Amino acid sequence: MRINNELLQKIDEKYPRLSKGQKKLANYIRKDYDKAAFLTAAKMGEDVGVSESTVVRFAMTLGYKGYPEFQKALEELVRTKLNSIQRMEVTYGRISQGEILASVLQSDIEKIKLTMSNIDHEAFEMAVDTILNAKKIYIIGIRSCAPLASFLRFYLQLICDDVVSVSSNSSSEIFEQLMRINSNDVIIGISFPRYSMRTLKALEFASSRKAKVITLTDSVHSPINLYSSCNLIARSDMASIVDSLVAPLSVINALVVALCMKKQKEVVTTLEALEQIWDEYQVYSKDELNMVTDKVEFSRAKDEDVYE
Repeated sequence: MRINNELLQKIDEKYPRLSKGQKKLANYIRKDYDKAAFLTAAKMGEDVGVSESTVVRFAMTLGYKGYPEFQKALEELVRTKLNSIQRMEVTYGRISQGEILASVLQSDIEKIKLTMSNIDHEAFEMAVDTILNAKKIYIIGIRSCAPLASFLRFYLQLICDDVVSVSSNSSSEIFEQLMRINSNDVIIGISFPRYSMRTLKALEFASSRKAKVITLTDSVHSPINLYSSCNLIARSDMASIVDSLVAPLSVINALVVALCMKKQKEVVTTLEALEQIWDEYQVYSKDELNMVTDKVEFSRAKDEDVYE
């Protein structure tokens, strides 16, 4: 699919006359425009393997007054490159309806395999130790990453004493919640393309307050890694109508299990106390389903009252 964008048109028109270093920049932007939009000229040059001055000259060769104007064009490209319907057409337009289930599941399997073979085990262990040693744990994930943040918070609060899920309704609200974060605390930021600027700013603020920063994202080049001391990389797939975050969820599962193993006694004590509370306040139904021949019957504890 051809996307009509002014920046891409300029790159296509100028490409034959670009220098070797500028062509490397052009190829990088075509492939990783969503990452490039967040980078300084120096950082982009470092990632591509050219000098900062080459990046600035590249921007001016394309007709921009300087790097800031070029970066605004990059941001516009991120906003307009592909909408959800276009992503669905690109990814699934050539497969039949009957192949969708197998295709999606196979894609998720591949993402988990790639994550497993490439994840940094030292970074993973560092994340576990950092969380265990933190006085307070903050978690932030926005939009499609919000369910991942919520899932992680649910289990961390069974393991650790003080866990806060940072609400993301507005930037000001985020800073209000992070106002007291300090060097004794840790913040876990979760972001995948399109990267959230609010998450990025929250991590920047936490880093400025000397808090430890752990990130869960898709690449070492992810902008949120600029402020982290511990990067957990999980492969994701943003090429379809839905964001495939199966591999990141698997990494979160592994993180929770590792933490539980480190604090087995505390976790068992917490779960035993919760079981008593759940029983006392009838949080969960005691109904059990029994199969009797071809019928389904309910069995109830004898002392359980039945409410209408």
